[in-house]
Amino acid sequence: MTDALFTRIADKRDDLIALTQELVRIPTLNPPGAHYRDICTALKERLAPRGFDCQLVRAEGAPGDSDRYPRWNLVARREGTRRGDCVHFNSHHDVVEVGHGWTRDPFAAELDGDRIYGRGTCDMKGGLAASIIAVEAFLETHPDFGGAIEISATADEESGGYGGVAFLAEQGFFAPERVQHVIIPEPLGKDRICVGHRGGWWAEIETKGEIAHGSMPFLGDCAIRHMGAVIDTFEQRLFPALAARVTDMPVIPEGARHATLNINSVHGGEGEDTGFTGLPAPCVPDSCRMVIDRRILIEEHYDDVRAEVIGLLDDLKQDRPNFDYAIR
Repeated sequence: MTDALFTRIADKRDDLIALTQELVRIPTLNPPGAHYRDICTALKERLAPRGFDCQLVRAEGAPGDSDRYPRWNLVARREGTRRGDCVHFNSHHDVVEVGHGWTRDPFAAELDGDRIYGRGTCDMKGGLAASIIAVEAFLETHPDFGGAIEISATADEESGGYGGVAFLAEQGFFAPERVQHVIIPEPLGKDRICVGHRGGWWAEIETKGEIAHGSMPFLGDCAIRHMGAVIDTFEQRLFPALAARVTDMPVIPEGARHATLNINSVHGGEGEDTGFTGLPAPCVPDSCRMVIDRRILIEEHYDDVRAEVIGLLDDLKQDRPNFDYAIR
């Protein structure tokens, strides 16, 4: 029975490649959250003819959701011929920014040898396509299965999942009486079953200043310089402390066994207008914002993680003239 399933999966290799390419060619960039409905519709058009009841669910009111960039999710369910557990395959359909240095079109999904090149091929449209192909092969070889199978493609995993898995969970889509098992085909360690991962805490730190003309900065107070002091404090005190913390859990890769912090973005001064090609006005910036992404080990506690960052900021407030901040 298992051999027949594996053989059928192997026979569908070209279909797997084509589906992955189709999904990668839909540029679901997050931010801002583009083309979410397009990818959900494409998946519905594939799964509905195969007997799945498909729901497109908008996460109205979730962070990031707007009429311009609505947060759309797909949940597809197929009932078996008899009672039994439900196995749910969850993948996110959003991808991070493209970045610089590409030598190929990041949304062309070009096949070269055994590799598909494009943003999201690995994280995680390849996993989404693989789960669909595996389920289709299972249905073809086990048409009388018991229980139910669900496939979801969810929004905003790269920015916290509030418009995706979190919203669906709040709506009861993962209630234990509905779903008993969840498989997430994320790309890391494909030959290893992972039963957990590190936690995360995101925060926005704002340093405050006083606006003045750039020709007389001594009349103002530069919020970006204050943020520079925050970053320097993190470099001198926080990053070394995090590097020294190692979990006892078998986390992979090795670097992920440590507590980590990433500075996701820093924005200060005038807002950037992508349609404007001139120079900014000469002003002392009165605000600077930094978003941090702190990954938490199982041995750490959320309250302590937050308190550690606030303690460093409070130390700066004591030691640095005119330093003031807000954290969200």
